Amino acid sequence: MTMKASTIIYNQAMPYLAMVFMSFGSSGLSIVTKHALNRGMSQHVLVVYRFAIATLVLAPFAIVFDWKVRPKMTLSVFVQIFLLGLLEPVLDHNFFYTGMKYTTATFTTAMCNILPALTFALACIFKLERVEIRRVRSQAKVVGTMVTVGGAMIMTLIKGPILELPWTKGRNHLGQSSANGAHNQDLVKGTLMLIAGCCCWSCFVISQAVILKSYPAKLSLTALICTMGMVEGTILAFAVEWHNTSVWLVHLDSKLIAPVYGGMVSAFALYTMGSVIKKRGPVFVSAFNPLSMVIVAILGSFFLAEEMYLGRVIGSVVIVFGLYLVLWGKSKDQPQSKPDGVVARADQQMATINDHRETPDPEFISIDANRVRSYKNLIEGTHRKTLEV
Repeated sequence: MTMKASTIIYNQAMPYLAMVFMSFGSSGLSIVTKHALNRGMSQHVLVVYRFAIATLVLAPFAIVFDWKVRPKMTLSVFVQIFLLGLLEPVLDHNFFYTGMKYTTATFTTAMCNILPALTFALACIFKLERVEIRRVRSQAKVVGTMVTVGGAMIMTLIKGPILELPWTKGRNHLGQSSANGAHNQDLVKGTLMLIAGCCCWSCFVISQAVILKSYPAKLSLTALICTMGMVEGTILAFAVEWHNTSVWLVHLDSKLIAPVYGGMVSAFALYTMGSVIKKRGPVFVSAFNPLSMVIVAILGSFFLAEEMYLGRVIGSVVIVFGLYLVLWGKSKDQPQSKPDGVVARADQQMATINDHRETPDPEFISIDANRVRSYKNLIEGTHRKTLEV
């Protein structure tokens, strides 16, 4: 095998290997986080510590790499970053970790697969995405959204019998269930918290696509959002946990590993996902979401003694089916952003042939570029959540 052939195979395999490693990393984060919550760690304090670590990791890179492209901070941009930090990480992660506390790591990871469908629905409400119901791609996204919601309802309302795995046979389920955490499981309350967190994340994605037009330095924006979220999260944590200051104490156990590991995974995922999206597109990244769910289910049954129920497995499969319907519809949307550019180039060629010296309308090209960029940011941001589960 020649060197050139080896390089081609390596370049083709790298996106797949990167996504597999990322799936294992995010799955391990779910297990560690759930274990820390089971040990009594406050979800509000966990949010603060996690994004303090993320800020420390991201800030140096933002300072070094964005110093030429970072725009001037204005009051309008500061207010937008303040609101973004409130949506994510403060509200989103507090809802999310509270939902995880009342459910399981596997259930939480499965519910995160509703994010693309939920973002599509909110984008339609805010008129950021147009639904052409006669086109197959729009029908797929609408049906996929409804199927995803149905799968979430199945997971919440239908429990079914326990599924015995080869390594869980003979386990004392009653004893293990009582040891699963300080909070008794409450699927309805946990599901509502997770859906609220997903709504906050979807609103964050839509709002971020808007602010990136006035503040295009993505790395600096991410570091500023993490910093603002840490400050706002600290205020919230003090307000909620004012009577129990011991929750801020951490030792060399899962309560320390969870925020440190979470901050590191967030920074690594940000870089890796950006590289893979640049090469293969956002739909390729989203296609690996169910892999994290499977890994978390296996690791959760090993390390957290989590039980698998038939109803939840069926609901998960339904959610994944709806997810792929939505992703298929979105993949068919991407080529639709090219015709305007093709037409503009064709007009230029025709103008050259006919000796016309008119130049294309720069405002038209700018509007088209902004629309394509906003849609790309919307898709990329939607699927970043699974990496942080």
